[in-house]
Amino acid sequence: MRSVYFRILPSPFFRKPPITLGVQAKLPPPPELGPVSGISTKMGTAREDGGPRPPSSFDFKAYLAGKLVSVNEALDAAVPLRSSMKIHEAMRYSLLAGGKRVCPIFCIAACELVGGTLPVAMPSACALEMIHTMSLIHDDLPCMDDGDLRRGKPTNHKVYGEAVAVLAGDALLALAFEHIAAETKGVNPSQIVRAIRELGRSIGAEGIVAGQVADICSEGMSNISLKELEFIHLHKTACLLEASVVLGAIMGGGTNEEIEKLRSFARSTGLLFQVIDDILDVTKSSLELGKTTGKDVLAHKVTYPKLLGVEKSREFAKKLNGDAQAQLAGFDPDKAAPLVALANYIANRQS
Repeated sequence: MRSVYFRILPSPFFRKPPITLGVQAKLPPPPELGPVSGISTKMGTAREDGGPRPPSSFDFKAYLAGKLVSVNEALDAAVPLRSSMKIHEAMRYSLLAGGKRVCPIFCIAACELVGGTLPVAMPSACALEMIHTMSLIHDDLPCMDDGDLRRGKPTNHKVYGEAVAVLAGDALLALAFEHIAAETKGVNPSQIVRAIRELGRSIGAEGIVAGQVADICSEGMSNISLKELEFIHLHKTACLLEASVVLGAIMGGGTNEEIEKLRSFARSTGLLFQVIDDILDVTKSSLELGKTTGKDVLAHKVTYPKLLGVEKSREFAKKLNGDAQAQLAGFDPDKAAPLVALANYIANRQS
């Protein structure tokens, strides 16, 4: 069994001193998917964005809509609203505020690709969304990115105050690990332990936290290189998507070789997500995206469009999509179709 670790190298990001860091949520309807291009021809046919296409029989919109319903129902059940418990209300407010559910769906698709099932993947899928939501709650805090809008709604701290928002994020993080341990059924305990270890590494000081610290310390620095920007986003953004795919593959019983191929796929796809996010941040409005835009510009952060320009950033996104999907070449095309379509969906998303 081989584990892959990020090693944090000396970086100018860490020269700065340390940084000190009443609404009932209802289950959201599935979001409008909008037009999704390039999903109805055979695997291997070239796309304009460089990625292969799923088989012609694969209905991506139906797949995505079905998985969204399943994930939202499972999340609703995982965090019940308890009377006079403000913390559960705050947790549900952000967790059930909608969103693309990218991490859970990638987890499920990877699990099913290697022979697993939806019930096997769902506890991990929910845990990943809990952690993703935690990261958004904390990222929006005044001491971090100071966001006012998330998923088209006021951010958690705007509704519940900063203290409760911090605690809601903490509670979601703790619940994520409990949920995997308590709710995963029919899986060898060694696989569950391996998955929990993978998840812990991905979100801690070798993963998301490392990326967040580097991102904060980069504010106002004008000499950030492409390699340093990649370090930030491989950790801050790609780590969680990587964990999503790897957890799905572990729970589904994938071989070490399959898991590592899917890890490489997810790492490129996660970086692709961030490049597209940076592009949208400078080409779309807050109303179109459902979150506060232009924060990176105001904070004088380096982004891919700032470093490369919008067109070169789009070219880089195209390359990342091709690199990611090259890792799926050895899998059954029909079983890999959801992951192919999801990567293309990320590459072409408009919100």
